[in-house]
Amino acid sequence: MAKISFLLLILIPFLFGMSSAQLTANFYSSTCPNVLSVIKTAVNSAISKESRMGASLLRLHFHDCFVNGCDASVLLDDTSSFTGEKTANPNNGSLRGFDVIDTIKTQVESTCAGVVSCADILAVAARDSVVKLGGPSWNVLLGRRDSTSASLSAANNDIPAPTLNLSGLISSFSNKGFNAREMVALSGSHTIGQARCTTFRNRLYNETNINSSFGTTIKANCPQNGGDNNLSPLDTSPTSFDNIYYKNLQSQKGILHSDQQLFNGGSTDSIVNTYSSNSATFFTDFAMAMVKMGNLSPLTGTNGQIRKNCRKIN
Repeated sequence: MAKISFLLLILIPFLFGMSSAQLTANFYSSTCPNVLSVIKTAVNSAISKESRMGASLLRLHFHDCFVNGCDASVLLDDTSSFTGEKTANPNNGSLRGFDVIDTIKTQVESTCAGVVSCADILAVAARDSVVKLGGPSWNVLLGRRDSTSASLSAANNDIPAPTLNLSGLISSFSNKGFNAREMVALSGSHTIGQARCTTFRNRLYNETNINSSFGTTIKANCPQNGGDNNLSPLDTSPTSFDNIYYKNLQSQKGILHSDQQLFNGGSTDSIVNTYSSNSATFFTDFAMAMVKMGNLSPLTGTNGQIRKNCRKIN
């Protein structure tokens, strides 16, 4: 009986297929051993040309994972018979970096055709962007496959809006399995990048928990009418991945309503204080939260597909 039981343990994965396969750090070690260096080189090149691209690539991964898991659904273009997620309110006119992902996919396909998923490229590009801008690194678990569908409604409903209050933020992240500390850590991604005037105009002109001189400075680039796409940095060091974001919140210099909610006399003030005073703790927590986010409902095994073109289903 012992021999039979041992044999069953070996055969179970094969008997039930590989649809329950787990993500692993060395998934492409034999099938596409150079994939990580290809992605890193392309990401570093893109960020060297435009430092903001690092934040854009990180955001692409986030907006992908929060909608039915990390499956590259965010990359799909609309067609006459298919509606993707690019026109959802959190994405429309603001998501960037698609061309960088296209470039990476083309380079990877030239050496390992039909092997590496767009979802994995997004996950690695997000990590490499953070590292390039001075942030922490982490082992990106790989083996995701690409979706054959998208959900405009889920993109509109599941991606946290910049207008959310603290309770809404906690709820939104809790729905994806994150606790409040992980939510505050992931919000630290706003230590890099820019925000459009339309996303913070109401806070700028109607809220009182904002540093007055800071508000005056930002208003110069975000009038009460017009200039919706004018950009302002999300923190005062937008090209460095650091803990300045949290120090800004302590000084009421959060540009988004949702950002300042993290430090506004509520339950997350203490977490902001911790990250503000200890960047190493922030880096550690952020890296762990990113690994957890990358594990949100991935398609593995025989589910999904490996897209030849990240913008369309095979």
